[in-house]
Amino acid sequence: MATPEAIIETHPNLFKIDHTLNKLVQRIELLNYVNPINIESEKKNFFSSKYNINPNFKYRKIDFNAHELQQALFSQNIDSIKDDTSRAFYRDVIYDYSGLIQCIETIGQGKKFYFNALKSFGTPTDKDVENAQFILHFEDEEYDSEMFPIFSAEEAADFFMEFVKKYDFSFNIKYSNKISAAAMVQNNTQTLLLKKNHRYSANQLKVLANHEIGVHLVTTFNGLNQSLKIFHNGFPNNVETQEGLAVFSEYMSGCLTLYRLKELSYRVMAADSLRKGFSFCDTFDLLHNQYKLNREESYTISLRAHRGGGFTKDYMYLTGLKKVYDLFRAKKDLNPLMAGKVAIENSHIVPKWIEEGLAQPNRYANYAFKKSENKNTKLDFILQNLK
Repeated sequence: MATPEAIIETHPNLFKIDHTLNKLVQRIELLNYVNPINIESEKKNFFSSKYNINPNFKYRKIDFNAHELQQALFSQNIDSIKDDTSRAFYRDVIYDYSGLIQCIETIGQGKKFYFNALKSFGTPTDKDVENAQFILHFEDEEYDSEMFPIFSAEEAADFFMEFVKKYDFSFNIKYSNKISAAAMVQNNTQTLLLKKNHRYSANQLKVLANHEIGVHLVTTFNGLNQSLKIFHNGFPNNVETQEGLAVFSEYMSGCLTLYRLKELSYRVMAADSLRKGFSFCDTFDLLHNQYKLNREESYTISLRAHRGGGFTKDYMYLTGLKKVYDLFRAKKDLNPLMAGKVAIENSHIVPKWIEEGLAQPNRYANYAFKKSENKNTKLDFILQNLK
């Protein structure tokens, strides 16, 4: 077997471009910029206005020169990569990262940001909306004790540190009030951010452990283990696959609930409301008054959709779950998807690169994927009948 040095010598331009891109894209983690810095104060104002005044979100300043970064991206000599498949792949990478930079530099600029987000993430189709409505028509299941929010962020951190003992990687845990989710992974710094004042239920702790650690951190560390940095920085359009795998991990570990599926469906409806020109107040009204969702969740889901000026990404959790679930039922190998921040559409390149010595087999696995612990037949019925 060829040594890593010999492999780099046979593909010098591929590695040169890959490593240059790695240096360029360190700062373009979109979620670091798109989450408002005044979420809690605007929530108070919105509730005291009786849901009639749209929040005025503020965002952190961009700490890089977007124009220079775009120029540097497009100055890469992609044509010097000899292999056709790899050359086409890296060309897509350039366009994908360029789109993310455009998203970041227009955060807070209303329609400008929304149209850039559309280019990078798309919008729910009519079929996606019908799937969400199909899920929402099911009656709620009984609320059991696992669903009561009783754990603090510090207790959640203890739970996650216990969960991660099965792996030999270490990550940082930080607390923040500037995230719109209960928890999120920062890929570049290998950090799990926890929402400071949030109360977590026993079920949500299991969900987040299998979602954030079992997939997002496992793919982060598998990506860091690869010679090609693109595995860590992210394949083009990898969000749908990443989130699909993460929710599928919830399903396989037996902690996915109808309640959670409905949450993902409300996100689809909120993303779709952007296409119809809804304001924040309109989206909140749709969720809270028409769908009778409580005001805290209605606010959070509306915030996730309207941050930046209209961020459509959230519909992909449900579409990604359906795609990964169908691959699993067809007995397809999910390992290539776990090699880093990989997308289903170009996952075929992973076994090719492994064969050529350009990529390594996964160092870490998702333990939940080995055997389904799901006991909820209603979930299987729903997932099998999504279009």
